[in-house]
Amino acid sequence: MNVKTKQQTRFNIQDMEALPEHVLKNIEAIIALHAHYEESVPAHQRILEKIAATFGKPWFLYAEIIFFTAWGICSHLANIGALTWEFPRFDLHEQGIDVASLLISTGVLIYQARQEELGTKNSHLMLQLNLLTEQKVAKLIALVEELRNDLPNVKNRHDPEAEVMQQRTDPQVVLDILQENLKQAVITEPEVAVE
Repeated sequence: MNVKTKQQTRFNIQDMEALPEHVLKNIEAIIALHAHYEESVPAHQRILEKIAATFGKPWFLYAEIIFFTAWGICSHLANIGALTWEFPRFDLHEQGIDVASLLISTGVLIYQARQEELGTKNSHLMLQLNLLTEQKVAKLIALVEELRNDLPNVKNRHDPEAEVMQQRTDPQVVLDILQENLKQAVITEPEVAVE
């Protein structure tokens, strides 16, 4: 383990110790969701996704530029007779548009991959904030109900809706119910008749 990894691990452990327990439970539920999804993906699809992901890395664009530059130089050397062996020709007039299209496509793919990563991080943050907001609202409702019971000039009454809303939602239970319902929906989905 290198120094950077040790520092990151120590930093992450310190961060996690500073978080309240309900936040850690939310994080664990989100991690469980992703782990369950990853387990359900077939191995051949993971391999294809890893291959496709390499096309969206900056080093792949640099490798393309180096490859086409080297091909152009070798082609030029073959044209002037500096290379004695047969070499496939690179003609900028014929293949320049194709190379430019490939480089532009790779650049766009790199940009999209970065935007997707940023979007994923933002959605994780929004999910975490939504879970925290729900938990805070439940706590506020509980405090208001407690205050209502403690104030002598406020009529004491039973509010079943407030009682239910005081309970925090366990994200793991919601996830389990959601997954079970989605499985049942897929199983009971009617088949489309082909004419």
